[in-house]
Amino acid sequence: QVRLVESGGGLAQTGESLRLSCVVSGITIRSIASMAWFRRAPGKEREWVATCTRSNTATYADSVKGRFTITRDNGKNTLDLQMGSLKPEDTAMYYCSAPGDAGPIWGQGTQVTVSS
Repeated sequence: QVRLVESGGGLAQTGESLRLSCVVSGITIRSIASMAWFRRAPGKEREWVATCTRSNTATYADSVKGRFTITRDNGKNTLDLQMGSLKPEDTAMYYCSAPGDAGPIWGQGTQVTVSS
């Protein structure tokens, strides 16, 4: 059974950085073609943040482009999100996601709060 566990969230001030990590268990990350990070801010819909393919090709939402970096660590079996130049509007619960046989698989999320 594939399981995703996010960590690394917390409280940051505007302009600071945080690094999120998503540990993948039950499957080797190399076998997953594409994984992604999403976020959900209070009162808003879930928003796609970034995607990383097996070859580490990354795509980003315009709102985070140039500030966030998504990477896969095959050795650690993790999907990471380096977040820089944080803004209050980055405040959200962050989730990693992988494709599953019955639909997307989600972790429990990690909260990021950015104060101004």
